[in-house]
Amino acid sequence: MTNQVAPAGVRYRRMTENDVDAAHKLSLSVRWPHRLQDWAFIQRLGAGYVAEDEQGVIGTVMCWSHGTEFASVGMVIVAAEKQGKGIGRHLMSMVMAELGKRNVILNATESGQGMYSNIGFTPIGDVHQHQGTVFESRLIPLQPGERIRPLGLRDGAKLAALGGRAAGMPRGTVTAALLDASECVVIDRYDEVIGCAMLRRFGHGYAIGPVIAPDIERAKALISHWTGTYAGSFVRIDVPAACAISPWLDELGLVQVDSVVTMVRGEAPRQDGAMRTFAIVNQALG
Repeated sequence: MTNQVAPAGVRYRRMTENDVDAAHKLSLSVRWPHRLQDWAFIQRLGAGYVAEDEQGVIGTVMCWSHGTEFASVGMVIVAAEKQGKGIGRHLMSMVMAELGKRNVILNATESGQGMYSNIGFTPIGDVHQHQGTVFESRLIPLQPGERIRPLGLRDGAKLAALGGRAAGMPRGTVTAALLDASECVVIDRYDEVIGCAMLRRFGHGYAIGPVIAPDIERAKALISHWTGTYAGSFVRIDVPAACAISPWLDELGLVQVDSVVTMVRGEAPRQDGAMRTFAIVNQALG
């Protein structure tokens, strides 16, 4: 899409890696915790657009394709003093044109829900943001024959398959990128990988996610592994409300501080009922 100029003097164009620093400063201005490295990571994975005026970048939006049928949208930011002027809506129209007929998923803040509803998105769930510092993590026992171990060199394809089952859409590209930036452990059951959890630097400390497991007890075991390994560190984890793990996280010391609404335009992914996502990568990528 070519550059576009709005009547108010705002210019819209495709985002490049040269915009990451300005996008990072914009997100800091609205109190989002992303580091410059966090922005660089998600920008490399997807496509996006920026809005700018004579003062520089005043708006951003990004999207990521997951196969040919699904995509996610995030990092929809407009400078506080420029909100209410249709900038966010115009950025969304550009990114939706980029995605074509794909089913699109996003996580909406309370202030953004109205705009997304007006362009065809409907709510399908909630995501709870938990964060805090865990000083002592309890050991969660696994079933006989199961153990938590580091990701092996031959586990990449298994991990991508696990992510696809839990998400209901291809996750190979996201998984591969995360492995370059994260530590990962898996639950091994007689050489079969039945769960995983990643941890990476993010914002003010660390982020746990994704966490994928067949049930909540195994998810707790994976999360406890990381909170124990990084005891005393600031940790964030974003969890689907439907997985019902929030009360346990609160007790652990990772307190719920916010909530967003998951919305879809088109059809929602059909997850494998035997494998669930207990923590997402982040609110942008899902």
